[in-house]
Amino acid sequence: MKKPPAALAFDLGASSGRALVGELVTGENGLQQLRITEIHRFVNEPVEVGPHLHWDILMLLKELKTGILKARQQGFEPASFGIDTWGVDFGLLDRNGELLANPYHYRDPHTTGLIEEVCGLIGEDKLFRKSGLQLMPFNTIYQLYAMKKAGSVALEHAETLLLTPDLLNYFLTGQKACEFTMATTTQLFRPAERAWNTPLMERLGIPSDLFLDPVHPGTEIGRLTDAICEELGVPSMRAITVGSHDTESAAAAVPSDSASFAYLICGTWSLLGTELPDALLTPEVRELEFSNEGGVGHTFQLLKNIMGLWILQECRRKWIKTGSDISFAELTKEAGNAEAFRSLINPDDLRFMNPKDMELEIHRFCQETDQPVPRDKGETARCILESLALRYHIVLEQCERLTGRHFSGLHMVGGGIQNELLCQLTANAIGRPVWAGPVEASAIGNLLVQFQAGGEIGSIEEGKELVKRSFPLQSYEPAEADKWQEAIARYNGLVNKPNEIA
Repeated sequence: MKKPPAALAFDLGASSGRALVGELVTGENGLQQLRITEIHRFVNEPVEVGPHLHWDILMLLKELKTGILKARQQGFEPASFGIDTWGVDFGLLDRNGELLANPYHYRDPHTTGLIEEVCGLIGEDKLFRKSGLQLMPFNTIYQLYAMKKAGSVALEHAETLLLTPDLLNYFLTGQKACEFTMATTTQLFRPAERAWNTPLMERLGIPSDLFLDPVHPGTEIGRLTDAICEELGVPSMRAITVGSHDTESAAAAVPSDSASFAYLICGTWSLLGTELPDALLTPEVRELEFSNEGGVGHTFQLLKNIMGLWILQECRRKWIKTGSDISFAELTKEAGNAEAFRSLINPDDLRFMNPKDMELEIHRFCQETDQPVPRDKGETARCILESLALRYHIVLEQCERLTGRHFSGLHMVGGGIQNELLCQLTANAIGRPVWAGPVEASAIGNLLVQFQAGGEIGSIEEGKELVKRSFPLQSYEPAEADKWQEAIARYNGLVNKPNEIA
């Protein structure tokens, strides 16, 4: 019996990675469906070396090879693979194609203060108009400027810059390429012209010849090298550039019935936005600190980065270290039993970016804003989840103001939707329905692009219909409107502070 068309998706997040095989099968109703099987999952932890924080990029390569091997061992025959990861980070290659140094982690402190310095040189308004991006301290531009200021030997000897998924593709295929959606996360790309901002690079002393011309999602860039095929005992596979920034892969998988929709990609980071045909570069977009990131199908995503479940993850990490191995499910249950609206924080306050003690920073925020300090894990988790939901309310309304659109509800996708309490709190905060699903949105969007590149589906729109047929959605209706209106008014008084992500 002929096996169904299959593809292999690698979806690497800031804390974990996974390999999934997608197959196009015929459902009981006779219609085509997408079946996904997770074949490998692994931890992705940064490594601290002296004053710096790095990604263990060779460990990640090893895990990708393991995923390729497991696909074969479990009887799958994927024709292609695609890789999506977080944005902004990169590796530098020398003239021989060798990696010069372990890539920096985006939470490394070497970019501290550089937004202000670069804006002083370029001008904040000009920097936004040329890049369309929210000014965030970890953007590629500030990482490269930090290396330039530090006299980085790696930067001095670099011949090619490859963003994280492009670097991993290079290790597997030997082919260098730069994928469009990742290029737009650097703040060195001009969305209006869809080209690199060479004058900006020259002004900052960043070598412009490091950057390759971007290719769009759906491009075949090579195949597994003969050496890797021999090492793993697997046949060759095509390498396809997908929406290599995981945000864009997730957005491609949002199962909306309308071309005009709002989404929330919920995980370590939260990304709330909508899809547009072109970048929106108005002064109000800059003032509200939204980003324009390239999307699948030559689109742009107008979105805002929100700190996300990172805050809860870091609290849990501390509690585990101190002997309390509490699960996220247990934390959510305790949060559900805790008092509502007792304490609130601004998730985007920069103190929560990468503190030594996340719980202590929450306590300090509450003390500084004359609120009661959370007394236990349940109250801390409740504080975080309610604050995120209220932040989503604010950002959704900002998105509507910027686009002139009205969204009847919010699509939530990603691993964070497994927290049903957060989904319900979000519906309550925005006063509209939340439609949650699918969980593995980034991997699914990755697969859709591969299947379109292989001719198995005709378009991403056709792929969205496939997602609707294949993965159930859970709806959450808003409740307790009066209480949430009071909470919104109180919350607005807490967030108008200067120390936000900018």
